Amino acid sequence: MRNQLETCIDAVNQVVLGKEHAVRLAMACLLARGHLLIEDLPGMGKTTLSHALAQVLGLNYQRIQFTSDLLPGDILGTSVFDRETGQFVFHAGPIFTELLLADEINRAMPKSQSALLEAMEEGQVTIEGATRPLPEPFFVIATQNPVSQGGTFNLPESQLDRFLMRLSLGYPNANAERQLLQGGARRQLLNQLQPLIERAVLLAAQQQVSEVRASEALISYVLRLVEATRTHAQLAFGLSPRGSLALLAAAKAWAFLAGRDYVIPEDVQVVLPAVVSHRLREQNGPPGLASAAVVQSLLTDVPAL
Repeated sequence: MRNQLETCIDAVNQVVLGKEHAVRLAMACLLARGHLLIEDLPGMGKTTLSHALAQVLGLNYQRIQFTSDLLPGDILGTSVFDRETGQFVFHAGPIFTELLLADEINRAMPKSQSALLEAMEEGQVTIEGATRPLPEPFFVIATQNPVSQGGTFNLPESQLDRFLMRLSLGYPNANAERQLLQGGARRQLLNQLQPLIERAVLLAAQQQVSEVRASEALISYVLRLVEATRTHAQLAFGLSPRGSLALLAAAKAWAFLAGRDYVIPEDVQVVLPAVVSHRLREQNGPPGLASAAVVQSLLTDVPAL
C-alpha cells in the first residue's frame, strides 16, 4: 500500500517539478481526511497539483472557479421544476465529487465561501431541508491569491480552520525551472497520467492512518506546543481543540508515509508549519498570517522531551 502511494507521489513530482515536500504534504493531508489550502501567486502550479493528484489517485474531479458573482447554488446544486412529472428534481452541483478544486476561493463573496463549511466538516450538505452525503473520499483543495491582491475577500477564521493544512508552492529552483522549460506542456503531461491506486486501497490507507499510534509522551509534546500558541506574546489567540486534533492527525499521516505505525516528534515538527500558520493571528494582524518566524519559535522554545 505504501509503495503504491509512493508511486503516486513520484508521478505527481514528474508534473509538478521541484515541489517534492509540498506534494508529500498534500498526500498526507488527503490521508488524514483533511482539506488543503494553497496560497500563492498565479501561475505557480496550484491547479496542476490538484489535477495531478486526482489523476494518479483515480478520483472524480471537479473544478469551481470562484468569482464575485458565484452563488451557493452554483456549488451545492438546486432543484428545478419538471413540468412532465409536476415535481421538483434536484440537480447536484459540482461539490458532489471526490476531489474538488475551489479555485481562487477568496475571490467569491463570503456567502458563497461559507457554502463549503458543512461539506468540509461533516462530509454532507443540507439543501432545501434535505441532507445529502458526499462521496468518500471527499477532498477539497482550495487555492487563493495573496490577500494583498485586488478583488479578494479574506476567508474568516471559521473557514480557515476547516483546512487541515495551508501550503505555499513558491518559485521553483533553477534546475526545476530549466526542466520545466525543456519539457513538454504540463497539460499534455497531465493527460498522460493514469490511475495508480484503487479507491478501496486509498480508503484503507486513510483508515490505517487513523490507527497510527501516538504515545503519551508524544501527546504531551503536542499539548505543550498547543499551549505555547495560547500563551505566546506575539499571538492574539492560540490553537483551538480542533487545531490540536489536526496537528496530531497530520503527524500520523506523515508517519504512515514514512513507513511507521507510530508517531515521533519529528513528524509533528515537519507538519506543524502547514497545520498551524493559518489558524493563528498575530497581535494587531490579519487572520491566518502568522509569520514563519513565530511558528519556528514554537519549535525552538518547546522541548520535545
